[in-house]
Amino acid sequence: MKNRKTKEKNKFELHEMVRDMLIICTLFISIQCHKSDFNGIAVYSSSQDGDRLTKKDYVRFNLNEKTSVPVIIVDEKIHFQIIDGFGASFNEAGMICLNSLNSVTQDSVLKMLFDPDSGAGYTLMKSPIAACDFASAGPWYSYNDTPGDTSMEHFTIKRDLGPNGLIPFIKKASQYGRFEIESPMDFAPDWMYYGLKHGEKKIKPEYYNALAKYYSKYLQAYAANGITINYLDLFNESDNVNPNQGYSDVSYKVMGELIKNYIVPHLQTDGLSTKIQLGETCFRYDGLLKFPVVLDDPEAGKYINKLAVHGYDWDKFTSLTDLHNRYPDLPIWMTEVCYVKLPVFEFSDGKFWGNTIINDMKNWVSGWIYWNMILDQDGGPWLTSPEHSDPDNNHQHPVVIIDRNTKKVTYTGLYYYLAHFSKFVKPGAYRINCTGGSSQLNFVGFLNNDGSIILNVINNGDETYCNISWNKKISIQKFKAHSITTVRWSNSNKKVYTNK
Repeated sequence: MKNRKTKEKNKFELHEMVRDMLIICTLFISIQCHKSDFNGIAVYSSSQDGDRLTKKDYVRFNLNEKTSVPVIIVDEKIHFQIIDGFGASFNEAGMICLNSLNSVTQDSVLKMLFDPDSGAGYTLMKSPIAACDFASAGPWYSYNDTPGDTSMEHFTIKRDLGPNGLIPFIKKASQYGRFEIESPMDFAPDWMYYGLKHGEKKIKPEYYNALAKYYSKYLQAYAANGITINYLDLFNESDNVNPNQGYSDVSYKVMGELIKNYIVPHLQTDGLSTKIQLGETCFRYDGLLKFPVVLDDPEAGKYINKLAVHGYDWDKFTSLTDLHNRYPDLPIWMTEVCYVKLPVFEFSDGKFWGNTIINDMKNWVSGWIYWNMILDQDGGPWLTSPEHSDPDNNHQHPVVIIDRNTKKVTYTGLYYYLAHFSKFVKPGAYRINCTGGSSQLNFVGFLNNDGSIILNVINNGDETYCNISWNKKISIQKFKAHSITTVRWSNSNKKVYTNK
């Protein structure tokens, strides 16, 4: 009798176990179906009230229905430019600031900037050739300050190899992420110019070949130290009418001659495959004014891989669409913009930069690079060299502020707004068609190569709601006041259809 009761008890417990397992399986299947239903939508926010790339609860798409709130319509079947990446610039000033910290904190800062998982994941960087206004580890320098040394026997990158040099900086950053580098030059060696007064800063023709050799030796020297310079841009902010808004006076017509007759032949002879970039203009609208003399020359234009502009006009975004329409096969990069003033610690300042990035992207920019990545609490240290157009008291705003006295590290509003792009929009992504919304929302969408769709939305006003419409479905989103929000979901189709 006792044995019979025990068997019945075991049978009952087995039924209970099976029932519990069925419940667990049902719940698991339900959860997976629920996840599939909302297509893996994840939401990340940085906001005035304290969010910093904060991951929010998952949301879902529902069947399309009428709604009274604004709607952002996302259509990945229409795509525009390919995105090359986002980042900032290596300068001696940044390495000096970084070296003021202990090694653990240094690593933490670089991880926050370059790590693709836990940090901002920068993929596109700028590294100037020799001295610029933030080459702060010593006086003005070039890689060959020996007058008349056309054979470049005295060429040396010794300073770049020093503890505050660009090579240790780049190598340390590369431990945490992968990125391409573009390199422009403010000035060639002084002895190559007619003079250093405005209007005289033109390269003497007898030094054109020496200049080509100078560029080639720079690229080879960096390669010998394990660093690939992917893009060479001859001169930074050259050929400007205003002497306070330019460095060399080398015209774009001369640059075209240098590219086709000296630079490219020399690089080819030396076995270098570095791509040639044209630009580094001071303003967006300068592209259409200055580039055609090179691009319309079939012998010079065929060597140009990218176009590069700076953003110091602040708001002439549509001029980039005009440039794209004239040269649709050449990607446009924004390779420099910054505040020339004391660093801004307030998070709210990031909204300006976020809107700038979106407005550039919506006007065909493929790569976006800020100027100084790291500076100190005074917006320095800077190099003073008036004859090279580098003034004293050149306070500027960086992505990251390091107080060299207190050792405090501040990740600015710019850092977070830029990170919403560099972290989620991968090289090779397409900008896709996004319409609708409201006047206080600025937004742009992308399709990554892995099929994920990224929608970045800046709310320039009070808290508001907006629906996201995609694939005949709707997801309602709350956008915090003065914030940037990244909405990410999977595109099951993973196919791009129409290029505009």
